Amino acid sequence: MKEKFLVKMIDINLMIQRQFNNASKSTAFLNRKSRGDVPGWVLVVLMTTALVTGIWSIAAPKLTTILRNSLDAMGGIK
Repeated sequence: MKEKFLVKMIDINLMIQRQFNNASKSTAFLNRKSRGDVPGWVLVVLMTTALVTGIWSIAAPKLTTILRNSLDAMGGIK
C-alpha cells in the first residue's frame, strides 16, 4: 500500500516537473523573441515628438482663437 502511494507521488512529481519545464521553455522563447528593436523605438518616439511639435506650432494660434471665441460666446449666455 505504501509503495503504491510512493510510486503515485513520484509519477505526479515527474508530471509536474515536465509541465513546468515545458512552460518555462515556451516562456523563455517568448521573452527572447519579444525583445524588440530599441533604436527603432527611440527613432519612432523622436519622430512622433517632432511631428507633434511641428503641428502644434502651426495649429496653436488657430486653436487659441477658437477656444477664446467659444469661451466669449459662452460668457454671453447667462
